[in-house]
Amino acid sequence: MKEKIYEGLLGEQAYSVHVLDKNCLPEVLKLQEAVCEALPNKDILQPLSEEEFLFILDGNGIMIGAFVEERLIAFRALLIPEIDEDHLGYHIGLEKESDLKRVLYQEISSVDPIYRGHGLQKTLAKVIMQQIDTTAFDYICTTVMPYNIASLKDKFLQGFYIVALKYTYGEKLRYVFALDLRKEPQYEEDAAAISMGDIEGQQKLLKDGFVGVAMKQLNEDWVVEYKKKK
Repeated sequence: MKEKIYEGLLGEQAYSVHVLDKNCLPEVLKLQEAVCEALPNKDILQPLSEEEFLFILDGNGIMIGAFVEERLIAFRALLIPEIDEDHLGYHIGLEKESDLKRVLYQEISSVDPIYRGHGLQKTLAKVIMQQIDTTAFDYICTTVMPYNIASLKDKFLQGFYIVALKYTYGEKLRYVFALDLRKEPQYEEDAAAISMGDIEGQQKLLKDGFVGVAMKQLNEDWVVEYKKKK
């Protein structure tokens, strides 16, 4: 565990946030396992392997963790991805390797079920963003499963927008989100609201140049609002 970068309270309980290193790997794996076991739908989370965590902790990204005393209760990670044919940067129109290298992935985020309800995921999102070298990176990309409402809200709150809806991770359907670190996007007034379950309809809007900018509950369904960027 490296330097302390943030302190806060969970009710009356103090916690601190630190940059993680390889020595924290056993605690990270243990927490990920506890979070996965608590999920009613195991498809919601794509867990990372020990090798994937080590890759990040070895200098290929940023990983931070929240601790109550000596116990890890939450973590968030950013990954510097390898350049391959599945790179998410292609979905935002990047083609050159030099441009793709300026893309970070927002990877896994986990909070101990005991400590949910305190906004830890949101707090860690803000803290980890402050650790990014914006002279080296222009975009952050990530993927989220449709109807994973908590994670989708997390992304929209951070300013991410949907740029694709595709099958990935072994034919699992995922939204591809992007966040421009250089400027806040501006959108046209016209909007299209469509059910999160209408896959083909959303894919057509995305193909026509729309991006997903918000979501809301409508009756018993969730709809995504799509707009064109200016």
